[in-house]
Amino acid sequence: MRKLRFTVLSAVLLLLIPSCGLSQPADTEVSDGDVYRVYYLNKDETRVQGEVYTPVGETSEELIRELLGVLAEENLKLKQTLGIDTSITGYSMDGNQLILNFDSSYMKFKHTTEILFRAAVVRTMNQIDSVECISFQVDSNTLTDSAGNPIGAMTADMFIDNAGNEINAYEKVKLTLYFSNEEGTALIPKTEEVVYSSNISLEKLVMEKLLEGPGDERLKATLSPERKVNSITVKDGICYVNFDASNMEITANVTEEVSVYSIVNSLSELKNVNKVQISIDGENNRMFRENISLSNVFERNLDLVKTK
Repeated sequence: MRKLRFTVLSAVLLLLIPSCGLSQPADTEVSDGDVYRVYYLNKDETRVQGEVYTPVGETSEELIRELLGVLAEENLKLKQTLGIDTSITGYSMDGNQLILNFDSSYMKFKHTTEILFRAAVVRTMNQIDSVECISFQVDSNTLTDSAGNPIGAMTADMFIDNAGNEINAYEKVKLTLYFSNEEGTALIPKTEEVVYSSNISLEKLVMEKLLEGPGDERLKATLSPERKVNSITVKDGICYVNFDASNMEITANVTEEVSVYSIVNSLSELKNVNKVQISIDGENNRMFRENISLSNVFERNLDLVKTK
């Protein structure tokens, strides 16, 4: 299973974390009988489940402390959320954004477990009226995703529900993908918000979306959906895309450059990718549609990019 790689953005200060509402937190009281759900991972760490909980606290500060404490309590049926794999070393409010700081053991989470952990904490804490969003830090540094992007402020609706009170390992991401204009001679960027399984890498997700096509009548696909990607990996900023040779003769009705640089530009939008190496059945001493040598390591090409 692929592990999530975190990088620490030491230059990012607390003041740079985006606020998501009011400049001053409200000390909101909770009426008697308010019912919350406290979220835990199941024992197999494959989903998040909620349990009904009635808090005794009244103010926002009391509720934050109480719910964090409940997340750290032992649960016989489900896995204790806090205190086993990682612990909170402190928290603060910036307007109506709750900032949670975790110890360095957070970095040891497996990819899917980390997303489920975030879902459990965010879904629990986001129920407090004065907490509109939650940000995570590790050793006082902003948490980043596998591509090195700051994860930023999170809300409960960023995590996908399954069967009402269960959450699987899915999350949302914004991708910038490059498809062709109607003439097949230029690239046009398209930004999509995609819900995806955390079991796949962002690089693979980009390629899947390119092969799927733009879903927009004004744009044209740059790759045939029959194409098959054998493997895709990233090392030292270079993304290696290995196509299967069986369907390489099937092409989209676009120029060679548009087809190649739709791949290169789309992957280069990821923070961990600077260049792209394309191969066919593991070989790069071949030509792409007879005109472009795959022996090259390709860099982003903005000369082909036009607005609609």
